Amino acid sequence: MIIPAIDLINGQVVRLYQGDYGQKTAYSDNPQARFDDYVSQGAAQLHLVDLDGAKETQARQLTLIAQLLSATEAPVQVGGGVRTEQDVADLLAAGASRVVIGSTAVKSPELVAGWMEKYGPERIVLALDVNIDAQGNRHIAVAGWQENSGVSLEALIERFLPVGLKHVLCTDISRDGTLAGSNVALYRDLCARYPSVGFQASGGIGGIEDIEALKGSGVKGIILGRALLEGKFSVADAIACWGDNGAD
Repeated sequence: MIIPAIDLINGQVVRLYQGDYGQKTAYSDNPQARFDDYVSQGAAQLHLVDLDGAKETQARQLTLIAQLLSATEAPVQVGGGVRTEQDVADLLAAGASRVVIGSTAVKSPELVAGWMEKYGPERIVLALDVNIDAQGNRHIAVAGWQENSGVSLEALIERFLPVGLKHVLCTDISRDGTLAGSNVALYRDLCARYPSVGFQASGGIGGIEDIEALKGSGVKGIILGRALLEGKFSVADAIACWGDNGAD
């Protein structure tokens, strides 16, 4: 499935380069128009990151998020600084179809496993950002990619399998925001190793050929951000290439 994404800072649609708030590009001050456009082209799932909330939980744009979700005719998974159960409950109450959880899943796996059991694994997406070293080890980065957690991607996935892990959004940090292509080998390996998990590929998609390259990898979703904002191709083009716009 093609999953168009927008990142929000103070109500503006923006992109950060490699997670750096100092390297921000603003694209629009009308996120609703952006979502409406994506849905009109056939998007059956959307992705929203609250970068204000990611930086400072108290700055979460909850009112705006609730307005956006209530006016958008497609389910939206929402993330950005989800650190407490209250954050999960607030986003679900605001209308999020799924809550996306990153660093907290790495730092407090017992806590997040409890949320999966309480709210259901279908409502939780683990967002795991990986640095891959020269030996091929995949270590998860946390704190806006500033820290290496020391936890391997495989170890964390296996920690959550017993509670029914269903969705993992995996980003190869070296590809994010670069439009240089996706790490197809990474996703092929993960999908083959963990067939019960629906993986979402994120980072590096720059052209339709990068979507084509992910066919047969096993990924259930492809997150598209910068490429859509910069008009590299349309949502409709992406869906036509992928050949599937059904929900999963």
